[in-house]
Amino acid sequence: MNWTLEVIVLPVTDVDRAKAFYMDKAGFHLDNDVWPDPAVRIVQLTPLGSGCSICLGPELEGALPGSVKGLQLVVSDIDAARAELLERGVEVSEITSYGDMDGGKFVYFSDPDGNQWAVQEIRARA
Repeated sequence: MNWTLEVIVLPVTDVDRAKAFYMDKAGFHLDNDVWPDPAVRIVQLTPLGSGCSICLGPELEGALPGSVKGLQLVVSDIDAARAELLERGVEVSEITSYGDMDGGKFVYFSDPDGNQWAVQEIRARA
């Protein structure tokens, strides 16, 4: 049996502001923006090439906006990824390298609420 991680719930204070950030700045694709009930809005976005999406909303599942830390995206070229984020207006860290091993280069950014992301370079999978 396969167990696939497909959606991460991400609490935000302003769904429209977060949706704009993830689409316009982080480059995520909008999958859904629906109101299945007048009190419930589902906004789901997916990073390009990812099998896992994020779902935005206020105080989802008891988590407070800005409380999610350690989300990680993986790319094959950290320099190009950082340049793309900067071009889109994302405040992104300098490249940090952890040793000479493959997979040891990172950049970091946060969404407008303070949910934190890492971007890791992995050029080849084991």
